[in-house]
Amino acid sequence: MKMLNPQQKPRLERRIAGSTNRWRFPRQPFSGDLLGLSQMCKAANIDFDEVLKNPDRLCISQIQKIFPENLKNKTIQSREADVVLECLGFKWELHQPQLFQSETLAKLYLMGLARGNANPEKESVKILQAQQPGRSREQRPVKKMILSLKINDPLVTREAFATALKNLYMQEVKICLDDVLGVLAAAHILQFGSLFQRCVTVMMSGLTPSTIKNFYLAGCKYKEEPLTTACEKWMEMNLVPLVGTQIHLRKVPKELLHKVLKSPRLFTFSEFDLLKTLLLWVYLQLNNKTQTFPMYQTVLMFFSSFPKNCAFLDRDVGQNLIPLFLCLRLHSITKGKDLEELRHINFFPESWLVRVTANHYHALENGGDMAHVKDLSTQAVRFGLLFNQEYTTHSKVITLYGFFFEIKGIKHDTTSYSFHMQRIRHTDLECASTVYENTPISLRAERLVTYEIRAQTTVDGKWQEFRTNQITQKFGLAEPSCKSHALKIQTVGIPIYASFSFVFSLS
Repeated sequence: MKMLNPQQKPRLERRIAGSTNRWRFPRQPFSGDLLGLSQMCKAANIDFDEVLKNPDRLCISQIQKIFPENLKNKTIQSREADVVLECLGFKWELHQPQLFQSETLAKLYLMGLARGNANPEKESVKILQAQQPGRSREQRPVKKMILSLKINDPLVTREAFATALKNLYMQEVKICLDDVLGVLAAAHILQFGSLFQRCVTVMMSGLTPSTIKNFYLAGCKYKEEPLTTACEKWMEMNLVPLVGTQIHLRKVPKELLHKVLKSPRLFTFSEFDLLKTLLLWVYLQLNNKTQTFPMYQTVLMFFSSFPKNCAFLDRDVGQNLIPLFLCLRLHSITKGKDLEELRHINFFPESWLVRVTANHYHALENGGDMAHVKDLSTQAVRFGLLFNQEYTTHSKVITLYGFFFEIKGIKHDTTSYSFHMQRIRHTDLECASTVYENTPISLRAERLVTYEIRAQTTVDGKWQEFRTNQITQKFGLAEPSCKSHALKIQTVGIPIYASFSFVFSLS
């Protein structure tokens, strides 16, 4: 006779199930074979692996199918509560049909039933079936059960938890933007899926400079990819024109900032504007007591105050910021005044500035050819126009290696817009002799350019993106060769973020 170790766990038994020899579990909670369980999960639209880890999920799902959807809005004031939930120092009275919308509360309820001698699933089904229309009202009284739920998440306030429980009874409870984080956290703890997704929708449509940090971190915490993606997309458009002008810039997480800087869809008016925004962010990280948004001159004075023997990014405090600044396209900064400013603040390592200067020198020496640029999507010079509702036309003149271009947006009617770029003569510029006094002027009749025009806007909370292909074209000084292909779009979205990326190709 073989002696069994009393501490040995029961092994799976092999029994005949139907016409096949299948694996069965030796005892509850699974009474059928694995194949039958898998088919049951498939029919109930439940993950099989999750059921193996958490058998209560199958039981809860079966119970949820018992009562119709209209029980959620059914008047229940005439009935006494079936459950008293002790949580956050309060006692909340709940009813069975509403209870099973939350997997957490349903699990607590099943555990409460299991403390008796009844089969929890069988007892739950019997009680809940009595709630269906057409059943006799003469039912034996149900003893009120007391459940306890401990919550340690500081985001879950009594008000947020009350809102979450209220959603068990009503479908369209308004969720305020100020309370949505707490309600989201409560929905996660309750495992109340429909409410959780409603909160995510509210957050995605409520992104602002003041909410972007907490909403992004919530998306990361709960691994809610649509929410984190929405935050990243919103920041790609609004980092420079909106967030970069407010004190909330300080709160932007470094991880989010890095992702946005690496994105080819990032909108900026110019590379120098993006650089200024990034310098402001660094300043606010190092001066966390500052309560007002600093002037740019204050930022320049701050970085200029460090000893000149070592660039800021070479210091210990700047080492971990290098990945952020490597995302910048410093070769796109060509104005002499801006380049002199970079050298004056002693922020970048000398080797970086030497490389930028060398690239400019070789480009000027070769008539503007940008041999150092290999990839349009990650290295092109980029400029942007923010086309607001009041505009009928909006344009800006840019200059690069002696060539002058105008980027322009035109509103044709309420929903029709077009965007293009056009080469212009320096003599056609107003105040050319003063504004562009120290700017080189190229006399070349043609300039080969590879470019792409992109426009993005939102409609009903969803982003629309329009773009041309990458186009290579010779720009002359007279029509039609002086104009690029136009990006024509139809949209009701406003504002429109129009980006122009281009590089002077090798002639």
